[in-house]
Amino acid sequence: MAVNGNPTVRRRRLGAELRRLRLARGLTSTQVAEHLLISQPKVSHLETGRRGIRPRDVRDLCGLYGVTDQQVVDSLMEMARESNRQGWWVACGEVPYAVYIGLETAAASVRSYEPLVIPGLLQTPAYAAAVTAETIPLATEEQIAVRLEVRLRRQSRAHHPARPFRLGVVLDESALRRVVGSPEIMREQLEYLNRLGEQPHITVQVLPHSAGAHPGFSGQFSILDFPDTATGTVYLERFTSDLYLEKRSDVRHYSAMFDHLQTQALNPEHTRRFITRAAQELSAAATLPAPTDGRRGPVGGRRGSTRHSPDAPES
Repeated sequence: MAVNGNPTVRRRRLGAELRRLRLARGLTSTQVAEHLLISQPKVSHLETGRRGIRPRDVRDLCGLYGVTDQQVVDSLMEMARESNRQGWWVACGEVPYAVYIGLETAAASVRSYEPLVIPGLLQTPAYAAAVTAETIPLATEEQIAVRLEVRLRRQSRAHHPARPFRLGVVLDESALRRVVGSPEIMREQLEYLNRLGEQPHITVQVLPHSAGAHPGFSGQFSILDFPDTATGTVYLERFTSDLYLEKRSDVRHYSAMFDHLQTQALNPEHTRRFITRAAQELSAAATLPAPTDGRRGPVGGRRGSTRHSPDAPES
């Protein structure tokens, strides 16, 4: 699939061109909203590519912006038609982060910091199923199945042998220590993570707890860079909504944060050793007999649990 055939990219390009024409005409987004009889935030969403736009609205805007070249008008209207076509993910059903998938599909590179979970592009099917089922309390089995299908299909783009994008990930140690699904699922996930990190287009680094305070304390973020523009997009994932930042100052700020996190994190070689040890600890823990207190069999809950022993690996 050619990059410029992506409907999300079409919307971004069209929105950027419409914004350029508006500014050249000296109009505010509020004035344009009044002309189209829509809200000002909707105009902003049109110009950032987060919403589609009808060809006739593009024609009206061209008239408002003083565009007299009919070829330019026709080209922008055709771009509007193309931008309203559905991406592959729409056929999967309701996907709450569809805008992000469109951007990710068109990206040349993705840089991501994850404090608590292995990123979706690097998850095994078993880990993906477990983390999806356990983190969305109100989701139905059908919704979980849709999210899993979409997540695994996203991975085919990231790992495509002919045209993979570059993926740089900094993982907090907590993402490795938290056992998702079962120790066996987690061990397989860590081993898979190490294998992916050996691929030339994927860089995985672990930020150990010993690194202390760092810029990632504010939470997860991803930076997407595109081949057709110098300005990237920062994606902040939230439970019920997402945030996309596209101002140059915001992208520079998060890029500096990511660079700082990479500097504090273990290098890729030391990261592989760290992950290997974490996987070995899971295997060793699985072979140990359950501890007892000598009276009621296996210790449960917090009382007497070895989980809080300073010598036990964190979970």
